[in-house]
Amino acid sequence: MVAPAAGLVGDLLGRGRTAGAGVRVLTRAGVLRPYAPWTLTSLATTLLAWGAGPAGGFLATALREPDRTALVDDRGSLTFAELRDRSAALAAALADRGVGEGDRVAVLCRNHRGFVETTVAASLLGADLLYLNTAFSGPQLVELLARERPRLLVHDEEFVGLLEGDGTPRLRADTAEGESIDALVPAYPTAVPAAPDRRTRLVVLTSGTTGSPKGAPRSEAGLEAAVAMLDRIPLRFGQPSHVAAPLFHTWGFAHLAMSMLLAAPVVLRRQFDPEDWLRTVAEQDCRSVAVVPVMLQRVLQLPPDVVDRYDLSRLRVVASSGSALPPGLATRWMDRFGDTLYNLYGSTEVGYAGLATPRDLRAAPDTAGRPPYGTTVRILGEHGERLPAGERGRIFVGNGVLFEGYVGGGSKQVVDGLMSTGDIGHLDDRGRLFVDGREDDMVVSGGENLFPSEVERCLAGHPDVLDVAVVGVPDADWGQRLRAVVVLAGGVPSDAATREATEEMLRGWVRDRLARFSVPREVAFADELPRNATGKVLRSEL
Repeated sequence: MVAPAAGLVGDLLGRGRTAGAGVRVLTRAGVLRPYAPWTLTSLATTLLAWGAGPAGGFLATALREPDRTALVDDRGSLTFAELRDRSAALAAALADRGVGEGDRVAVLCRNHRGFVETTVAASLLGADLLYLNTAFSGPQLVELLARERPRLLVHDEEFVGLLEGDGTPRLRADTAEGESIDALVPAYPTAVPAAPDRRTRLVVLTSGTTGSPKGAPRSEAGLEAAVAMLDRIPLRFGQPSHVAAPLFHTWGFAHLAMSMLLAAPVVLRRQFDPEDWLRTVAEQDCRSVAVVPVMLQRVLQLPPDVVDRYDLSRLRVVASSGSALPPGLATRWMDRFGDTLYNLYGSTEVGYAGLATPRDLRAAPDTAGRPPYGTTVRILGEHGERLPAGERGRIFVGNGVLFEGYVGGGSKQVVDGLMSTGDIGHLDDRGRLFVDGREDDMVVSGGENLFPSEVERCLAGHPDVLDVAVVGVPDADWGQRLRAVVVLAGGVPSDAATREATEEMLRGWVRDRLARFSVPREVAFADELPRNATGKVLRSEL
């Protein structure tokens, strides 16, 4: 009974050669499987009524595999049928509190079942979802809520203190006390409501590292996004996946959706701890994990005897995104854990742009990979002209998941249907993409245009450097100068003489490898770099 399912998928992907390729990818991953005719009929009806977003996706998987484990978190496990029933009851409770089509539900939760149940419940009602970054400060959260004006805020208990001054109606996600998910679900029926007239939009906030966070809404990505990932990343039907990346971020949410599509248990933990991450992967027999790069760094910093306690031999995919891979990290990871690392480059606005496989990363450890299925990447010059391989310019991307413009207006520049990522980069003669820096990170020092990422890669190659970031700071003589902030493997030098000697050693390392004007005029030392929840360096704090 694979053929009728393939026909339905072909309709969802569109006709033609690319649809055929998509069907082959989904068949290889195990998404298209033999099902009874009545199951296929129910699946078709569900997907046509609800779409391929959170509601339609989870309802369809509960039809296909009701008794399979859907979710494992710190509180235990839920099957797909249990998750469907709890989400339907929560949808009834939300409707009773005035949430309906086109309303917005804000979610301020860590990785646990409450996040997932709220997502599915709001989607069942045709409400939009606003995902709030759990690393935002109290004033940021209050400002965002006042600006976005959600009908309801679903949040974890730990964030109550940050929400003082906000009057949004609230529902707690991780406690059974008071107005909470666990208190409401038993009191409402588990019948799935009628499909709404509109589809849910997901509003993901930009990181805010270069300004105030902006809402980037996106309609359901559909099967094209799944095919783009499955074409390069060998995720398979029913195999457990530990999503350690934050669910409020596009990368973490994408893997939640992939687990739904593959009827695979998604394993969640509220907080990331490197040893607990190893323990979770081993004990839950996870074949894939979704992470941000800083998590890999922290695992590699564990003592070897701690790492050796856990058997990761069955782990096949370590999928990383959310921020750039620090120089040298790909090689160090694969040398220690095997060639399992897959790295995706993209942004909140364009979704995905490049995907690097272990083979790509072995050949060129700093590559952002090649454009995945259904994706076009071009490097454009100052006047919008297409640049050849090897020439540096602005990165533009076209695919089926480009965002719809920021909430409140504005968008990224679009040229011939391709959207700017805001980054500068180049392609090599093999079609691999390399990101050279942010457009707004370029430093002009003494008339020379410098991209800090090039200096970061150089310094990261020094055997004593554990982590590094380079920023431009004002300079009275040169306009700007480069400041390097370095985390040393041995910690911050203990006295001034040692710091001075180490600074000169690192400056000399750059001087021997890059142009004279690329040598940082200042080197500072830190115990760790300030990062947000997805691992991006908070450069304003440097």
